[in-house]
Amino acid sequence: MHALVKSVEESSIRQEPLGDFNVGDTVNVHTRIKEGDKERIQIFTGTVIRKVAGHGSNNASFTVRRIVEGEGIERIFPVNSPRVLKVEVKRQGRVRRAKLYYLRDRVGKATKVREKIVSKK
Repeated sequence: MHALVKSVEESSIRQEPLGDFNVGDTVNVHTRIKEGDKERIQIFTGTVIRKVAGHGSNNASFTVRRIVEGEGIERIFPVNSPRVLKVEVKRQGRVRRAKLYYLRDRVGKATKVREKIVSKK
């Protein structure tokens, strides 16, 4: 039974990398949405507030948060989901925490994450 579970998990692991992003980055997540018989790509833009490695790389996920009309929206994306096409980093954030749950309690400009300044040498 253990070998069967292991083979199923190995077959579902993403072959190409999703993108290099960290907690605090502002990202665009491209997801495939199926509505009836039509399929389209939806972009969810927000700040990565957590990354979870899971037990093995099969359960890895990340959470993206954004504010829409004064309400906080959080989506959890599995890394190995075939519905998640790619993750584009719009802005690199400079944070000192692994999980940014404290952003849930902040309002207005306090929800902003400082930008990491990258020098080009």
